[in-house]
Amino acid sequence: MSNADDLKGRAKEAAGDLTDDDDLKREGKADQVTGKVKEGIDKVKDKLTGND
Repeated sequence: MSNADDLKGRAKEAAGDLTDDDDLKREGKADQVTGKVKEGIDKVKDKLTGND
């Protein structure tokens, strides 16, 4: 799931760059952060359950 958020964020950020849309760029960056947070949570969850 986090990879999907990251890719979606990168696409939004790139679209915002192309269209000079600051709101879209911010949304893209937020989506990328969301992806990184989810990835971190998944890593912690895996360590706690022994699935690393």
